[in-house]
Amino acid sequence: MPDETPEVPLTGGTANRGLVVRSGQTVRRPQRPNSDAIHALLGHLEEAGFDGAPRFLGTDVRGREVLSYISGEAVTPPYPAWSLTDAALRSVAELLRRYHEAVAGFDATAHRWPRLPPEPYSGTLVCHNDPNLDNVVFRAGKAVALIDFDLASPGTALWDVAAAVRLWSPLRSDEYITDARRGQALARLRTFVRAYGETDIDAERLIAAVAANHDWLYAVIEEGAAEGNPGFLTYWHQAHRRVVATRQWYIAERQRLVAALSTAGGPQ
Repeated sequence: MPDETPEVPLTGGTANRGLVVRSGQTVRRPQRPNSDAIHALLGHLEEAGFDGAPRFLGTDVRGREVLSYISGEAVTPPYPAWSLTDAALRSVAELLRRYHEAVAGFDATAHRWPRLPPEPYSGTLVCHNDPNLDNVVFRAGKAVALIDFDLASPGTALWDVAAAVRLWSPLRSDEYITDARRGQALARLRTFVRAYGETDIDAERLIAAVAANHDWLYAVIEEGAAEGNPGFLTYWHQAHRRVVATRQWYIAERQRLVAALSTAGGPQ
């Protein structure tokens, strides 16, 4: 008998916009060429006892992957005030650190992955690669899970931290920050790095990784737009001016960003 549980579209996301639904206590998503790798990754996280990621439950009659639904709230516009607090930010850093610890034992070599991080950020630790606000689930103001592992691929912890601080600070000109984080980006950068929990950060390396991650991620989006993906196409048209300006901002503000981390502990 076919499953007659109603399907409710889930908001957020870009590549699969409008195609991800909740059905009961499951999430149904289109599969991708690297889905087998992601399913193996999620299986490893389950075996490792990491509760901050969905469980892979199989596929449905339409060929979609079926994942466990994680109760809570992802951060989508307009961003609620609680999601922009330092407490929420620290919880994201702590969640990312727990993910890195859980995934460290996963052997990525047997699987096919999408675009890899560039040198010198390639490695063996499978990064989430897209810890954007709408890819983190919160409960009671605390980050409890990462979702949407479509861009996951082997890299380094530094690369994933760079992606997270770029998005959550966010590291861009105040011209392009319209919420409560405006004027707080450097302080939030320090807060995140300290909360992640390493020491003796190489600030130059992290800020270089932020700029490289910006270019890497938007190359993915630009290519998706060129291929006609509706979500990527819309996003690229809306964000192109900001993307160009932010790249120039990284060049102009590099020393200030490095100096902001002079007293912060962070990943090597």
